[in-house]
Amino acid sequence: MDQIKKAAIGEKVLFDEGIIGVVEKASDHAVIVKIIKNPSLQEFANDKTVVSHRKYKIIID
Repeated sequence: MDQIKKAAIGEKVLFDEGIIGVVEKASDHAVIVKIIKNPSLQEFANDKTVVSHRKYKIIID
């Protein structure tokens, strides 16, 4: 089984249609991110969402 690189608090992640967020909390299966860039038409309550570890890529600055 492939190991998934899990993001840590404070790291930036890229997911769905180019959305970028900063990890605020991490659990075993997902992270809660604060949206900082949203070029898509999706809207998020309070600019936060939950993203599965399988659905994002970590951005290295």
